[in-house]
Amino acid sequence: MTSTTRTTPTRTAEQYTDTLETLSEGSVHRNFDPFLDIPWDDPAFAVVPDDDRWMLPTADPFGAHPWYRELPREKQIAIGMWRQANIAKVGLQFENILIRGLMQYVFSLPNGSPEFRYSTHEAAEECNHTQMFQQVVNRIGVDVPGMSRLTRALGPIVPLVPIVFPTWFFIMVLAGEEPIDHGQKAILRSDSEMHPMITRVMQIHVAEEARHISFAHEYVEHHVPELSAVSRFALSVVTPITMRVALWLIAVPPSRFRREFDVPRAVFNEVYWRSPESRQALSDFFADVRMLVGNAGLMNPVSRLIWKMLRIDGRPARYRSEPAT
Repeated sequence: MTSTTRTTPTRTAEQYTDTLETLSEGSVHRNFDPFLDIPWDDPAFAVVPDDDRWMLPTADPFGAHPWYRELPREKQIAIGMWRQANIAKVGLQFENILIRGLMQYVFSLPNGSPEFRYSTHEAAEECNHTQMFQQVVNRIGVDVPGMSRLTRALGPIVPLVPIVFPTWFFIMVLAGEEPIDHGQKAILRSDSEMHPMITRVMQIHVAEEARHISFAHEYVEHHVPELSAVSRFALSVVTPITMRVALWLIAVPPSRFRREFDVPRAVFNEVYWRSPESRQALSDFFADVRMLVGNAGLMNPVSRLIWKMLRIDGRPARYRSEPAT
């Protein structure tokens, strides 16, 4: 990762405002309603347990493991349904935390703030996403917990972060959104045939999350130069830690998954994150964020060492959403 100490804004305040206005207009004219744009009652969207399209694709880190591929077909389907339902539940829980944090953030913004308008648009879209994800869980019909108990317990604390350190809050936003977005794009780019309900939900989520992730990137780049040297250094240190911890809390299935399907601990550990393939995936998740921290001047010898120690270092993306090679 190349070094950079740049802390001056990459865009003027006027350009930043124009970008947020463009994102806001996109939310007005290019948005989705989960109950209008998804044909839930279409026979093609019916959830049938004995359906090979519930088998996990190899683009899924668990679906690619030999242990899973060698299971009987019926168990592969059962695991696939449970995992897809739990991913949706995790998604809605994360979106719920994000909505509360956004509302806390906008509470004290001044009149005329373009950040108020876009943050509120984003919160509305995230509310729709929680509806969409819960519909997926309900229709699959598996009573999944979503995040681990620890994550659910810590959830109410995160929305308080914007009060004291809003730039860190938007780093937290990226810590949750980037891995989910990366994984969904990998599946959509693959040639695996997924259940059409899952495919449609992913398509909508990826389309709208593109704006949300763009806003978080713009916010961080614009506001980091306003921080004191001490705050900027602190943010450079907590950013890789935030990314790694959030990935563990959001991406790794809860212990109930291991117990319910008798997943050997060795298999689980290989998937998260000891095998060479999973370690590469770990690095790939945050290529966009590594590009951001370089652009924002949040990369220094100490933070670079932390990225490496946490095994999430690597080449930064050349552009947003660059496919992993």
